[in-house]
Amino acid sequence: MSDLLELRRSGDPALPILVYLPGLHGDWTLISSFRKAVEGRVHFVELAYPRSVTLGLADLARLILTGLLAEGITTGWLLAESFGSQVAWAILQEIQTPGPRGAVQFTPAGLILAGGFVRHPVIPGVRLARTFCAETPPWFLRLFLWAYHKYAHFRHRRAPETLRDIAEFVVRRQTPGDRQAMAHRLNLIAKADFRALARTTRLPVFSLTGFWDPIVFWWPVRAWLRRECPALRGDRLLFWADHTVLATQPDASAQQVLTWMGPR
Repeated sequence: MSDLLELRRSGDPALPILVYLPGLHGDWTLISSFRKAVEGRVHFVELAYPRSVTLGLADLARLILTGLLAEGITTGWLLAESFGSQVAWAILQEIQTPGPRGAVQFTPAGLILAGGFVRHPVIPGVRLARTFCAETPPWFLRLFLWAYHKYAHFRHRRAPETLRDIAEFVVRRQTPGDRQAMAHRLNLIAKADFRALARTTRLPVFSLTGFWDPIVFWWPVRAWLRRECPALRGDRLLFWADHTVLATQPDASAQQVLTWMGPR
């Protein structure tokens, strides 16, 4: 558990590269079953964000680009989950921003939003969640995580790899500074607006959402993308998934992501 950017890789480096940008929780503890489902089909790169309360989205984008290039990764698909979609748009903005650059740069092949968005459809709800996250007493957080742990055994009963990592997920959420970092990310969501970028990007964009999503309502997100984002190449709604679509329907999500990435 680090306050620095963490990066880990799995699979044959010769395979197409898929870079996972996690959601609000900020790490790879909910992606295990999806990773298993794409095993042998992609080179899977996972990130864990720094537990920062000062880094902006542009700072985080630059940090990630530096980390990818340090690993020799110069191209790949971005798989952006929830908050990770804001990081992904910031990466695209950073790449397109004029300025001094080295000879080698990261060039994304496409962007897949998983429960992601361009601008959150309910900003007052984001601000409320930010207040709740920042001010919740420690005893209530422990109670909430206990209840989540119990629920996870039911929700992920058909995803053994994810279920195995739920204990790590709970431990990380109780790490000092983790809650403040999550509150900071919610604040970044409330301030971010990448609609102008989404209207002009030429990068292929896809959207994967779960039907039972009370956190990012999929219908206004889908409507906006279809109407305003000419780069949108496809979207899909998985009925049995919730907001964490990659975790709650990993096999169906993996098959759709691989289809969008094209022949391998």
